Amino acid sequence: MANQNKATVLVVDDAKSLREFVRRNLDVRGYRVVTAVNGVDALEKFQAHDIDLVILDLIMPQMDGLEVIKQLRLISNVPIIVLSALGEETTKIQALNRGADDYLTKPFGVGELLARVQAVLRRAQPTTSTTQPTVIVRGPIVLDRERHEVTIHGKPVALTPTEFNLLEYLMRNAGKVLSHSEILRHVWGPEYGQEAEYLRVYIGRLRQKIEPDPNNPRYLRTERGVGYAFEA
Repeated sequence: MANQNKATVLVVDDAKSLREFVRRNLDVRGYRVVTAVNGVDALEKFQAHDIDLVILDLIMPQMDGLEVIKQLRLISNVPIIVLSALGEETTKIQALNRGADDYLTKPFGVGELLARVQAVLRRAQPTTSTTQPTVIVRGPIVLDRERHEVTIHGKPVALTPTEFNLLEYLMRNAGKVLSHSEILRHVWGPEYGQEAEYLRVYIGRLRQKIEPDPNNPRYLRTERGVGYAFEA
């Protein structure tokens, strides 16, 4: 992952005006920008460049954004921000379930776009701290922050950067009920706090990956109306 102000961003949108709007605003702030006009073009550009972040429209010809996310997640954990005129919660949940990291509804302002870009790239950066242990062990689950890996009973579990950061925060505070807004601000960033659907989706994704029975979670407990807790 490159330094934020030198990150390479792939911007994918069939609307030239929107594509150029995003490109110009990222370019003047020091980001390297690659553009694509549809989903097929996006996958080709992704393979041809060292991409740090994908900004992606949902409704496009040849291959829609949901399918692009699905294909990217087969080969990469690159952060993905969805841009869409579709603001319904069901559409957001679909995109997040496929593996998107964030969702911006059109129209949006430059400030909001840049804040989300910076937040997503920040989450993708490995964290370093001299005051916290780099390895957390909770029962059979071992999280190694330095190696950025999680194992369960010694077997590795593939997590996206956001999934990893969420699990680390919950494990580090095992036994404590953490509120929705507290988790969002800590894991997603200070720009967040009201996106409860993000948490529902990501907790569900983590349960699929770490729980013996995702429908009867043993580790990730929901405290209805409050938040979530990790139970070792």
